[in-house]
Parts: sequence; C-alpha cells; structure tokens
Amino acid sequence: MMPAARESLLDAAYTALMRRPWSTVRMVDVAAVAGVSRQTLYNEFGSKEGLARALVRREADGYLAGVERALATPVDSRERLAATAEWTVAVSRSNLLVRAMLTGCWSERLPALTLSAVPSSSLVPAQRRADGPLPAPSDFVALVRDRAVAALSPPGTARADTVELARSCELAVRLALSCVAAPPREGGVTDLVRTALPRQLSRPLV
Repeated sequence: MMPAARESLLDAAYTALMRRPWSTVRMVDVAAVAGVSRQTLYNEFGSKEGLARALVRREADGYLAGVERALATPVDSRERLAATAEWTVAVSRSNLLVRAMLTGCWSERLPALTLSAVPSSSLVPAQRRADGPLPAPSDFVALVRDRAVAALSPPGTARADTVELARSCELAVRLALSCVAAPPREGGVTDLVRTALPRQLSRPLV
C-alpha cells in the first residue's frame, strides 16, 4: 500500500477515535471512510491493535516533528525552549493521544496498549516499527532534551557546557509536562520557561 493510503486509514481511525471510544470503533467503518476494503485494512495493520499502535506511533512522530520546528525558530536558545514548551502544551490540548503519551494517563476511551514491543509478522516496514516499543513519558523527556541539545549547541561547544545545556533543556521539557497536567493561564508556559532558565541562554546562537 502507498504511504498516502496508509495515512488515509490512520486519518480515518483518528477521526473515529475523536468521535467515540476506541472500543466501539469498528475496522469496517474505518475502511469504509478511507475507501478501501476491510481486508486491505487488515493487510496493512494486521489487527485493530496494530492499527491503534500505528496511530499512536504516528501521533508521537507528529509531536516530535513539531518539537523540531520549534527548535528551528531563528531566536535565542531560551526562546526556542519556550516555543518547544508552548508546542508541547498546545498539542496536548488538541490531541488526546499525545496528551496520554506525555502524561501516561490513558482514559478508558483510548486504546489500551502495552508500550513494550509486540510480536510482528508484518511485511510492512512502517507497521513493524509501530509494533516495536512505544514511547513512555520518560522517553519523551529524553527525546526532546536530546533534540534540544543538538539544536542549541554551537559547533565546538565544550562538554561541560553541553551538560549544563542538557539540564536546562530537560528543565524546560519537565516544566512543559507539568503545564500539560495543570494548565497555566494563557501565555503562562512561556513566562514560566523564561523565568526558570538561565539568562545566558538568551545570548545569540553562533
């Protein structure tokens, strides 16, 4: 199946999940919305659980892609981390799956998935990846921290400076996750990160 067709099936599954609990979502309905047969859907994902894992993996990838965009904004390090925190809180408000992944709190309306890898016999590379381990909240902290350090470290940065930068990046991520659990007032995420992070992060990047 072409990647675009797989995306259409995942879009249909996501739309169904936004309308009703995952336990009531039927594979036949997802296939019909995407304009394919139910057998085609099973061929691509293997099972309803496989579809759910693929959907969770896609939403996780989408969140991390947004992190990369926030870190690429042409401003100083502190503002980039503030933008990353804002993105984290914003996407958690609009996407139930991202919120569940970031907090570890999966409601009954969402798929009940194990985060560990599951046996996979799929011939579809994207599905084999989805059947692998899914990220837990602690994984997201490390993933976003490491991406931030890579994006914000000027060439030739000393290891000691990288250690301090990693601490600041992790602090920004953890502040963002705290705001996901207990949303602040509008604009509060940015103010919180700006206040908490060292002022030297405001110097222009080389």
